Amino acid sequence: MGGLLLRTLDAAHTPVGEEWSLEYVRVLGDRPCPLDLTRRDITIEASAIPDDQDEYPQRPSLSSGYRLHGADGEPWGHCRDLGQVPREFFEPAEPPVRLLGCSPHGSLRDVLEAGDEDLGHAQVLRLNWVGWTVGTVLEGEITAWIPFAHGRCLVDLTHDTWSRRLPRAAREAWDVSWRERQSEPNSWARCSPQGREFWLDRAQERTNQYGSDEAPGSTYHLDGRHVTDAPAFHCALGEAVNGPGGYFGHDLSEVVGCLRGGYGAEPPFTLVWHDADVARACLGVSPCRDRRPPTFEELLVFLADHGVDVRLA
Repeated sequence: MGGLLLRTLDAAHTPVGEEWSLEYVRVLGDRPCPLDLTRRDITIEASAIPDDQDEYPQRPSLSSGYRLHGADGEPWGHCRDLGQVPREFFEPAEPPVRLLGCSPHGSLRDVLEAGDEDLGHAQVLRLNWVGWTVGTVLEGEITAWIPFAHGRCLVDLTHDTWSRRLPRAAREAWDVSWRERQSEPNSWARCSPQGREFWLDRAQERTNQYGSDEAPGSTYHLDGRHVTDAPAFHCALGEAVNGPGGYFGHDLSEVVGCLRGGYGAEPPFTLVWHDADVARACLGVSPCRDRRPPTFEELLVFLADHGVDVRLA
């Protein structure tokens, strides 16, 4: 969802007090409100801005609730109250990971040979077919080891992971990176919608390589043959602006941030959308539990409102 802004309302539905800003908002689930079946209780995960603001704004006496806005100020609705879920309820301890058949080198081999109890910090990296790093899988501490049962000079390591576990869709995105070079256009199209979302996350990590923006007035070509869902649109848009594997936002609020500069393109510019009929037929029509993705027509309006001249081809 990107960003979310909450305004506390008084009894007359007038905003009072300071805004409460959230970023990296993700919907975890929803259910009918037991007190009013015409409404729904929605659980989200987000980071407060600033990040040291731990407490949410308490609902004052006689308040009518909170007004919700998107990161760009668009109205998203109203909620009657907030409740913060304690962290221990939604972040259960993850079991450690066993790394089988490892060949220790460098400082790890030294501490194993010395018998040290502190085995140190370790990252597990995913490599592609030529041995290049395509992403971080796990990060944490090595807490134990035993000899590997099926090979000499190899060990099994116990990795106590503190980083967030990656989704199952990560594997299919990385399998594409293994088979194909990052310079191949439309490689993301082999992934499912969930795999494409992970592809966008990895593309975002590489945004520091784009250098200075192209001058305003430039023209970019979007290959629309595979734009069948919202993640596909953002993969294709990133590729149109910054080439294969490129990034230009993973949702509309992030696209707004990219349009402010530093991501390869600066408005106004022209976007030639090839095979646009694919997106016209597919976008915004898939059923979903959470907020509906934008339709093709809504994307055109959004881009036009932000200085992008779209030419359908």
